[in-house]
Amino acid sequence: MPVITEIADLKRLYWRRVPKMFYDYAETGSWTEQTFRDNTADFAKIRLRQRIAVDMAGRTTKTQMIGQDVAMPVALAPVGLTGMQSADGEIKAARAAESFGVPYTLSTMSICSIEDVAAHTTKPFWFQVYTLKDDDFMRRLFERARAAKCSAIVITVDLQVLGQRHKDIKNGMSAPPKLTAKSIANMMTKVPWGLEMLGTKRRFFGNIVGHASGVSDPTSLSSWTAEAFDPSLDWKRIGKLMEMWGGKVILKGILDVEDAKQAAALGADAIVVSNHGGRQLDGALSSIRTLRPIVDAVGHKVEVHFDGGIRSGQDVLKAVAMGAKGTYIGRAYVYGLGAMGQAGVTKALEVIHKELDTSMALCGHRDITKVGRDILLVPEDFEGRWA
Repeated sequence: MPVITEIADLKRLYWRRVPKMFYDYAETGSWTEQTFRDNTADFAKIRLRQRIAVDMAGRTTKTQMIGQDVAMPVALAPVGLTGMQSADGEIKAARAAESFGVPYTLSTMSICSIEDVAAHTTKPFWFQVYTLKDDDFMRRLFERARAAKCSAIVITVDLQVLGQRHKDIKNGMSAPPKLTAKSIANMMTKVPWGLEMLGTKRRFFGNIVGHASGVSDPTSLSSWTAEAFDPSLDWKRIGKLMEMWGGKVILKGILDVEDAKQAAALGADAIVVSNHGGRQLDGALSSIRTLRPIVDAVGHKVEVHFDGGIRSGQDVLKAVAMGAKGTYIGRAYVYGLGAMGQAGVTKALEVIHKELDTSMALCGHRDITKVGRDILLVPEDFEGRWA
C-alpha cells in the first residue's frame, strides 16, 4: 500500500483504478475548462502569514455549520454518479463522513437512493435537489428526504441549463456505462473496479428510476432528464421549493453579490459560493475570488459557505479566513473513494484535517472559529479591477 500524505496521492491511485469515463466525469469542466483550472490555481495566489511564539497547545478545528456540530468546517459536497466511482459509493462516502464527524450531502443524481444511504447510516445527512419542473416529483422527493430524517436540503440554483462538458460527450458518459468497443477495452484494465460493480445491484439513478413518472429504466431516464430541469427558474420558484420543504435550506451556486442578497432575503439558512466546480459557466470567476465580496455584502445576514477548488487543508483555512463558515469538498473525496473506497474517503478527510490543523497553528491560532483575514496576504487586485 503506497504512503498517502496528500490528496494528489489519492488522485493518482484513482486515475489507475477507475474507468476513464468516470474519471473524466469528475475531473472535467465545461468548454475550455478555464474556470475549472482557476478554482484551484487562484488559491495559490493567496499567501499565509506565519506567526511564532504563540501558544499552540489545545487546538480545535471544531465548529458548526447551520447549527450542526462538525469536526472541521468541511462537508462532503453533492456529487452525481458517486456510485459509479466505487460500488455503493454514496453509502461508503456517507459512512466515512459520519464517522469523521462532518456532513454528507447526497445528490439527487446519485446511484444509491436516499433510502439506501439512510439504511446504512445512523445520523442525519443533507440532501441536494435541483430546481425541477415536476412539483409532484419534488414533493415526493421531499417526503422521502423527511422519512430518511435528512436534516437539510441543498438546492442547486445554477443548473437551469447544462454547461457542455466535452469529455462526457466524447466518452458517451452514462450510468451504467454504455458498452462500446472503446469503453469495454478501458474497463478490461480496471478489473478490481469491475468485480466490485458486479457485486452490487445499485447501478442506476436510485432516486429517479422507479420514482419519477414514466421513468422505469435507463432509456426513459434520459428523455426525462432532458425535460426535467426548469429553464424558467426565478426567485419566486426557489422560494416555493423552500416552502415545500419547510426545514433548513442551503442555496448552492451563488457567485454574484446581487444574487447573494436575493438569497439572503429569501431566508435561506446558508448560501454556498460556488461555480459548480467550473462545470457550468466557463469564463466565470473562480469561487475563491468571489467569496470576500459576498461575505462583506451578506455575511451578517446569512451563513456563507464555500465550494470550489479545495484540495488541501490550507485551502480550507484560506476560505475560512476569507469569511466562509464552512467549506465543501467534492473531487478531493471522490479521488479517495475511487482509489480506496470508504477508507479512501476517510484518508482524504484525515489529510485535509491534518493540513488544516497544522497550518492554523503555524499562523498563530488554536481555534478555527477565531481565524480571520489577518492570517492572509491577498494580492491587492485579487477580486479584479474590471471595467
